[in-house]
Amino acid sequence: MTIAFTFPGQGSQAVGMGKDLAENFAEARAVFQDVDEALGEKLSETMFNGPEDTLTLTANAQPALMAVSMAVIRVLEAKGVDLEAKVSYVAGHSLGEYSALCAAGTFSLADTARLLRIRGNAMQAAVPVGVGAMAAIIGLEHADVVALCEEASAVGSCQVANDNGGGQIVISGEKAAVEKGAAIASQKGAKRAILLPVSAPFHSSLMAPAAEAMREALAGVKKSNPVVPLIANVRAAPVTDADEIARLLVEQVTGQVRWRETVEWFAANGATTLYEIGSGKVLTGLARRIDKTVNGIAVNTPADIDAAVAALMA
Repeated sequence: MTIAFTFPGQGSQAVGMGKDLAENFAEARAVFQDVDEALGEKLSETMFNGPEDTLTLTANAQPALMAVSMAVIRVLEAKGVDLEAKVSYVAGHSLGEYSALCAAGTFSLADTARLLRIRGNAMQAAVPVGVGAMAAIIGLEHADVVALCEEASAVGSCQVANDNGGGQIVISGEKAAVEKGAAIASQKGAKRAILLPVSAPFHSSLMAPAAEAMREALAGVKKSNPVVPLIANVRAAPVTDADEIARLLVEQVTGQVRWRETVEWFAANGATTLYEIGSGKVLTGLARRIDKTVNGIAVNTPADIDAAVAALMA
């Protein structure tokens, strides 16, 4: 059985996440403490108790989601699961790519927390609030959405940000252009075209200042080749060189998250068991919609961890 670990992105956060892990496992508590120390603040307090609007801030949600994923990883390791021996690939959705790389040993936990804080702040600062927008297009093919983005670009930048699979594609860019793109999608027969409640136009060319901030931050951090290949967001193909990974992480800020193709790559290469490590079950749901041969398994509670350990150590 070929196994991949996947790591969730923004939107999977929820007040209370990680609390049951902290209450049950010393390894999880240590992760949350290390992240708090790396950031110089009690992020874990916000994660466990809210308020929700503070947790949802991009600069908080990104390191918080990584912290929960890494808490699960450290508990699995403590229970005997050797990632290098048991897992063939890792991948993460947007910020989840950093969680995947931390799990695979490319970045230290403290550096990953600091990188995600820089990334969150830089993405928020790149575009004034209200200038950009994102919209989810449900029920159109990828090629049709690319075409409508080109049409909408007559009034401003508009591009595919996330190809999430299961008929869900997110577009991003200048507000007027994204609104035009959503209207065109409805005319073309999309089941739904919904403007998303986000604070910035992520994964669009408007994020160029944030990409530069990440280029600088990644240049100054120690990195190692991952112990298992990363299926990179912008390439939907395996990468193992740490310097190349850093370049792709910069590209990812303005580029498309090719999640549908990532899951299709897993299926084509025999990795049909995908453990979603961390908060929520978004990727597990997407996996089943993308390819029926893929089995997504969410791992974020003590019971989930016990079940995963039993399966992985069998």
